[in-house]
Amino acid sequence: MRAARIIGLIVVLYLGSYIAFRLTNLEIWESDRHAYVIFPAGVGSAFYYFWRPLSYADGALTGMRFHIGSHRP
Repeated sequence: MRAARIIGLIVVLYLGSYIAFRLTNLEIWESDRHAYVIFPAGVGSAFYYFWRPLSYADGALTGMRFHIGSHRP
């Protein structure tokens, strides 16, 4: 029973942290008018790989796109 609670807490924290990051790092690209979640260069790539399973599901369900680093030239 205790293990199930710990696993549940980990899942809730994983999902919650992804949703919070997604909401605070969303940008609309002017060139194509699509929404992108922008992962900062450097440490942001670690976040990208950490949340990669969720980003695949998110992209498939919502059409969201993802990018590491600034998209500005």
